[in-house]
Amino acid sequence: MILGLAPALAKEGIEVTVITTNTNGDHRGQKPLDVPLNSPIKQDGYEIIYFRCFPFRRYKFSLELCQWLHHHASTYDLAHIHALFSPVSSLSAAICRQQQLPYILRPLGTLDPADLRKKKLLKQLYTAILERGNLAGAAAIHFTSTQEAKISAKFGVSTKDLVIPLGVKNGHEGKNREEAENFIRQKFGIGNDLPIVLFMSRIDPKKGLDLLIPALEKLLATGLEFHFILAGSNPQDPNYEAKIRLQMQNSTLRSHNTITGFVTGELKTALLQGADIFVLPSYYENFGIAVAEAMVAGTPVVISDQVHICQQVQESESGWVGTTDVATLVELLTQALRNPPERQRRGLRAKEYALKYYSWDAIARQVIAAYQHIIPELVPCHFGEELNEC
Repeated sequence: MILGLAPALAKEGIEVTVITTNTNGDHRGQKPLDVPLNSPIKQDGYEIIYFRCFPFRRYKFSLELCQWLHHHASTYDLAHIHALFSPVSSLSAAICRQQQLPYILRPLGTLDPADLRKKKLLKQLYTAILERGNLAGAAAIHFTSTQEAKISAKFGVSTKDLVIPLGVKNGHEGKNREEAENFIRQKFGIGNDLPIVLFMSRIDPKKGLDLLIPALEKLLATGLEFHFILAGSNPQDPNYEAKIRLQMQNSTLRSHNTITGFVTGELKTALLQGADIFVLPSYYENFGIAVAEAMVAGTPVVISDQVHICQQVQESESGWVGTTDVATLVELLTQALRNPPERQRRGLRAKEYALKYYSWDAIARQVIAAYQHIIPELVPCHFGEELNEC
């Protein structure tokens, strides 16, 4: 979010400093980012400062970042901290509270009851020591959907809730959907008459692959033809990713699918724009940024009603929404696959809606309005972002 929001805020006259660590993803043994440390780097109208990830690299912690914030917090008007149950974010919030710097917390879905059940005892202890006080002391909690705000546990803390969605970059300007589709078909050897169904997300149990794979198998059994592309990885749970790969190899889908692994850059853009359908039947998504990215690419989406962008998808007629069960998913995908004109219509509606409501310029204006409500004299201001991952 930050690397999209920061330049948009800067364009509106906000002075933005992003502080983060030099960690480089979740893969074990991966080398840190090759960036200058402890000094501001100017980019896109804002500044970013990287700090050495030390001593707890696994948790993306930086003692130097916390020390810097302790000495410089008084020079800022507001901090926007992203992530809970992360040592560097939690200590940053505690420092802001101690330095009397107003701060907003964005939980990134970590207050969902299902997520809180993971490592339950550890999180209960962590909450008692740090997060309950951080939540209570926050000027506001930033949720990315109304549903996320409703279901999130507050631990008895009364907070001001902000509901501001995530933004997406329109990386598809000047690109042709037909060209993107042809590129994907040639790269992966997909026949010209086969609709392309795309899943692009982290390979994680909550993403609903246990629903999607059998649903696609049932579609094949009915005679519907398509090519399924599974794009994503999970460095934090490689065993589950390996399990899904093996399941695909042993499935009737084996000759009807492509597994790409993690994708980025031009290939990611081409996949989003060249697919006929984007599907994400998750059991829980506090927003669903991949869905918004597909929408801005002009691709209609098939999602579950547990993806909290679902109401917007329904209201804008940007795709199909259903419950988290195989039968419903089969029904929705059947409708989408059998009706190319309707796919095209919903794809156009998706792009129109996403460009209007999920552009970073639109999100920045909502964020600034929230900041001004907290500190009326805020603009122009010094604004700090604590970014736990790049």
